Amino acid sequence: MNTALTIAGSDSGGGAGIQADLKTFAANGVFGMSVITAVTAQNTMEVRSVQDIHLSIIKDQIDAVFEDIPVDAVKIGMLSSTATVALIAENMKKYKPFHIVLDPVMVSKGGSHLLQKEAIEALIEKLIPLASIVTPNIPEAEVLTGQVIEGEEDMIAASKQIVGLGAKAVLLKGGHLQGEPNDLFYDSETTLWIKGKRIETKNTHGTGCTLSSAIAANLAKGMSLEEAIHRGKQYITTAIQYSLSLGSGHGPANHFYELYKNAGYLGMESEVSNR
Repeated sequence: MNTALTIAGSDSGGGAGIQADLKTFAANGVFGMSVITAVTAQNTMEVRSVQDIHLSIIKDQIDAVFEDIPVDAVKIGMLSSTATVALIAENMKKYKPFHIVLDPVMVSKGGSHLLQKEAIEALIEKLIPLASIVTPNIPEAEVLTGQVIEGEEDMIAASKQIVGLGAKAVLLKGGHLQGEPNDLFYDSETTLWIKGKRIETKNTHGTGCTLSSAIAANLAKGMSLEEAIHRGKQYITTAIQYSLSLGSGHGPANHFYELYKNAGYLGMESEVSNR
């Protein structure tokens, strides 16, 4: 069975971070493993507190996985501190996984900062050059490039700049712009727009984590980068379309919609029919 490793923070609400990543791996047919970099106390409305995991524990988690279990792809999410970024970069150089999907998580849906400002430069210098693909949203890409992104031409310029930082490719997500949420794939040779359909829902907690994890899972199964992205986009679109209205804030995506549907889960079809 193919495997994927997520290196990210834990979300006590279950909609993002490690929890979303492992659900996504399972839904996309790979065995998921995890290295937890931070523990967050959060729900659909807020992040109440964050505690970074001690560096020695992070390193032990990485070693424990890589020394025993084959890793077909790595997804990197919330890292929080400069020291954590440096440690992850050092160990990615050591173990050299074939695929690294870097999701530069900076701010939660509720507006809480998940990456310390002083860690951004370390992320740019140490991790972006190791990435097979970087998957920022518009605000994250603006931070990484120092550019204001207001349209497609700006997205192209920002993507070129991110690849110029050393990444092999970038998927710049366009959901924060007006109109349809079209994403841009760029890898120095290819400029490809991946069309999306805007779904009117507030339940978008963890969607960035989910998309990057789906791409990692597809790469782990041997798909090309473009195919992995297309399949990942299809997966997250369905997960958002049939998202779950849990909590009072931004509810989670429905990671197992297809599984529930195929299993004839009672209640799912009636929920779908009411949409």
